[in-house]
Amino acid sequence: MKVLLINGSPRKDGNTGTALREAAMQLEKNGIETETLWIGVRPVRGCIACNSCKANADGRCVFDDDITNRVIEKMEGCDALIIGAPVYWGQPAAQAMALQQRMLYAGGAAFRGKPAAVMTVCRRGGASAAFQTLQMPFQMCSMPIVTSQYWNIAYGREPGQSALDVEGMQTMRKLADNMSFMLRKFSTGEGEMPEAEPWTPMHFIR
Repeated sequence: MKVLLINGSPRKDGNTGTALREAAMQLEKNGIETETLWIGVRPVRGCIACNSCKANADGRCVFDDDITNRVIEKMEGCDALIIGAPVYWGQPAAQAMALQQRMLYAGGAAFRGKPAAVMTVCRRGGASAAFQTLQMPFQMCSMPIVTSQYWNIAYGREPGQSALDVEGMQTMRKLADNMSFMLRKFSTGEGEMPEAEPWTPMHFIR
């Protein structure tokens, strides 16, 4: 079993990358293979609703000058998906939204029925709105939503600072545990719910 993680931040080793690594390490501990794909800094086109992808037998977007078709191809060999994105102006980073919209519309067959999750990272506010925005398309593609102990949110400003958000990192680990459980259940019908770590709450004001 394999999970594809998409780093939707233009900063490869920023706080979004830190949160994704926490989930990936926990998935690997659970025996699940992972691959993380960075969205990069090149532009990602938005969908123009041309419907040309519906004429393509291979389920690819007609625009092949960014990473969208590469993600669709990789997802054909993966069993689950996690998208991570930073919050800009209370919304997910635009390139992450553009990628998600095009890859799900053009290559929906590669995603349908596979467990999915979102994580968002912000300095202070807007993470829950961004989280909801990115999670909604999965429900239109029959992708089971993987939950955690809280919304999959982490906080930080300087690169790597989200690692200091102890509750946020625990939330990422719990997400990975729940995804591992779901994948095994779907694959074999066996497995027990993972035991939860003792809750480690963290508040803005200490």
